[in-house]
Parts: sequence; structure tokens; C-alpha cells
Amino acid sequence: QAQLVESGGGLVQPGGSLRLSCAASGFIFNRYTIAWFRQVPGKEREFVAAIPYDAKRAYYDDSVEGRFTISRDNRKNSASLQMSSLTPEDTADYYCAAQQWFGYYRERASYIYWGQGTQVTVSS
Repeated sequence: QAQLVESGGGLVQPGGSLRLSCAASGFIFNRYTIAWFRQVPGKEREFVAAIPYDAKRAYYDDSVEGRFTISRDNRKNSASLQMSSLTPEDTADYYCAAQQWFGYYRERASYIYWGQGTQVTVSS
């Protein structure tokens, strides 16, 4: 049974940093693109970052480019999202997702496995 479990969310002050982790199990991790999405209540879930199965490059939404870094460790079946220079606009529930190989990485419908989410609140 495929599973993604996020951790690392919490409360952080504006300008601070936070590292989210995603632990995967139940599928062949190194055959899947991993992405992070985020969602604010009342709004659609939006793409944040993605890293293909081979980790040759990473993709970011313009809103986080230069501030967030996505990474993965195929030996440990895990992925991370390092977030820095956080602003209140980054407040959201963050979700880890997986799609086989590499496709339309910005599209929610491309992802077949999802975690339960971890909450990030940026506030003073």
C-alpha cells in the first residue's frame, strides 16, 4: 500500500526557515516524480515544487523560486522541501505527492499518491 507521510510543519516567524520532509513507502520510489503542493482553505491546491525520479533538476513555481529548495534521497525513499525567507503568504497546508516517471508536473491530476499534509503558519 503506497503511502506518503509529511512532517516538519509548524509556526515560524516571517523571514524564518522551515524544512518539510516526506517519507515514502509501498512503491518504487526512484521511479516517481515527487512534488510539493500547498493549499489555503477556500482555495485550490497549488503547485510549489517538483523533482523528477532521477533528480537531474528541480522545478519551482515563480512564487517560491530562489527561496525554496526541493531535494530527494532515493536510498532513503524520502524527499524534502527547504523553505527560507518565509512570508505570511506561504502559510498553507503543504502536501507531498508522487507521479510515476515524469509528466505534467504542475498538474494535480498527474499525481496518484498524496500525503495527508502538514501545516505551515508564518506569523509574528
